[in-house]
Amino acid sequence: MTVSVIAQLDNILNRKKQKRAPGWLGDAIYGVNDGLGAIFGIIAGVAGYTPNSHAILVAGFFGAVASTLSMGAGAWLSTKSKNELMESGFQKAQEDIRRNPSHECKSLSLIYQEKGFSEAEAEHIAQTIASDESRFLQAIAQEKHGLHESSRGNPWSSAVFAALSTFVGAIVPLLAFFFMHGEAALVAAAAVSLFAHFVVGAAKSAVTVRSWWASGIEMTLAGVIVGALSYILGVLGNVMLG
Repeated sequence: MTVSVIAQLDNILNRKKQKRAPGWLGDAIYGVNDGLGAIFGIIAGVAGYTPNSHAILVAGFFGAVASTLSMGAGAWLSTKSKNELMESGFQKAQEDIRRNPSHECKSLSLIYQEKGFSEAEAEHIAQTIASDESRFLQAIAQEKHGLHESSRGNPWSSAVFAALSTFVGAIVPLLAFFFMHGEAALVAAAAVSLFAHFVVGAAKSAVTVRSWWASGIEMTLAGVIVGALSYILGVLGNVMLG
């Protein structure tokens, strides 16, 4: 096999090391985003209903606790489910190879031909891969089922990062109420929260293709909408139930 063919094969199997954001970063950013948005909405809604700063702080704090626990559990279950689906896919690939290895080898050859290899190159690559049981399984799982071992996550690390980041994001809107009271606390909380929305939105550009400023502005606008609507609903609730 020529050097160029080997290089192309490594590219197909994603064996080249690529720079990419660590897996926990997405969980952390999503957690901060969720905690920040949810608790800012709770604070705004309760503030619309009552000017009692203590009530706002208590509601916000227990909302932060609930969001933290919910995000941690959700991240654990989500990652575990993805791993189980991946494992099921690998088992199916292994079963296909066991039942009809020549058919799976031919399938690889056809896939590589579709990728631009000549028939002779594709056959040679497929035969070479099929000679290694582990590589054959990985190739079938990836090319036919879209699976790769690098996508496997750790449920516990996902849960920890999601929970901690959610709590960090949730505490931000509450900070002002630990030191201030009344309208001043609400204004300070809104200012800090919207600034945090922009920072978190800008940070999302590390795991997306959008520019940091566009992502930041979008996140800030979302925070404004959440806060405004929650406050209005709180006011309406006070009028109807107060």
